[in-house]
Amino acid sequence: MRKRKPKVRQVAPDPRYGDKQVTRFVNMLMLDGKKSTAFRAFYQAMDILEEKTGESAHEIFQKAIKNVMPALEVRSRRIGGATFQIPTEIRPERRLSVAMKWTIKYSRQRSGKGIASKLAAELLAASKGEGSAVKKKEDTHKMAESNRAFAHFGRKRTKSK
Repeated sequence: MRKRKPKVRQVAPDPRYGDKQVTRFVNMLMLDGKKSTAFRAFYQAMDILEEKTGESAHEIFQKAIKNVMPALEVRSRRIGGATFQIPTEIRPERRLSVAMKWTIKYSRQRSGKGIASKLAAELLAASKGEGSAVKKKEDTHKMAESNRAFAHFGRKRTKSK
């Protein structure tokens, strides 16, 4: 049995939108502890989104994160000398975390000038159900679907006498 669960840290809501989700996103976006730089880049990306679409950038951000959130993932488990990829459901907190990490990862890999424009482009694509982060989610779901035969290995066994 594992030790106690760590306490969930409470993050302060961000100044512009008053959303804790935005603060979490910025914390993941941050490099070398430069939070103000990360906030500046994020808000510039939001401004670019509002200019391009004329819609609320905050709504586009939330829609993008929702579209990237995976429902299933595969976990490796060793059973009798063979390693199986077992599809498992993801708990809501991890879904959000994974979606944010993928969005940031693929926006950094995009071509373009500056993180703000790259992030804006990836968020816009993700809100439309396109982009690399959404493709990653679809690939993860396909992998889970193709390994559905091993789903019964994932269930915990209880001792019966």
